[in-house]
Amino acid sequence: MVTNPIPGAGEVLIEVAAAGVNRADILQTHGHYAPPAGSSDIPGLEVAGVVRECGSHVRHIRQGDRVMALVTAGGYGEFVVADAASVMVIPENISMVDAAAFVEAACTIWSNLFDVAHFTSGETVLIHGGSGGVGSLALQITSALGATVLTTARTPERAARCTDLGAHTAWAYGEHVDAHGKSTFADALPTLVAQATNQRGCDIILDVTGASLLGANVHSLATGGRLIVIGMQKGATGTLPLGPLLAKRASIHGTTLRSRPREERARIVKGVTTDLLPLLAAGRIRPVVHEVWDMQEAARAHEQLLGGDVFGKLVLEPRW
Repeated sequence: MVTNPIPGAGEVLIEVAAAGVNRADILQTHGHYAPPAGSSDIPGLEVAGVVRECGSHVRHIRQGDRVMALVTAGGYGEFVVADAASVMVIPENISMVDAAAFVEAACTIWSNLFDVAHFTSGETVLIHGGSGGVGSLALQITSALGATVLTTARTPERAARCTDLGAHTAWAYGEHVDAHGKSTFADALPTLVAQATNQRGCDIILDVTGASLLGANVHSLATGGRLIVIGMQKGATGTLPLGPLLAKRASIHGTTLRSRPREERARIVKGVTTDLLPLLAAGRIRPVVHEVWDMQEAARAHEQLLGGDVFGKLVLEPRW
């Protein structure tokens, strides 16, 4: 018989109703991204569900609350223990599925665009991978808050969906290839950005690709621009053009979310609660859910995500 985990001081026990699927889950299942020490071996970084038990010293969450939580692991389980400081009450008009699709992306966006890049209304923001789970929410958030939003997606159809979500300009990078089928998008990007920004460049670039666009991103920054790298989907080692980086007084930042100390994660969730949750509750933003899978079919959901045709997020529901 399997016993439920017991919440300690400052923790809550959540019965999982939905869990978001992230690339980190796939890496973990293949042995490439181990959970932090002391965390569950079960994948899953974000959940929505109902609080079944509260540990001592928990004040803002009560038993029976509908909540969403950022966790270090264990989201694919029937129950998960979460740090109460990384838990948010779900607005009444938001479903469990949408809540589960919101948490990790929202925390990634807030920690990078708000905390690191100090985003302000009126800036020009380029979001690579606008059809992804983070990108599709990031372009909605920045658009809702008054940014000029540029984005990239693989095909014209996916780019068009990005403009429907709020992007002012969306480029289909898959159309930029040479006669041998090799991508030429890195060569084209600085010119495309210059044309879209009246030669000014971008104040912020949020990048999931990594090495393949490193130089192009630096050339696409405005004076004082900030390049935030949050992924390495297209390579981990690239060439950095220092000349334009220095001339523009620009900066490059790299971040992760899962490995941060408890206090930092709690601060990020607080920022999301203050700055982004009201947008969700008001219907100004909404995570894009591509498909909902049975939790027991998580491996198939992972295969679908790796296939490259998912737009937005995949979510798992327990149908035990």
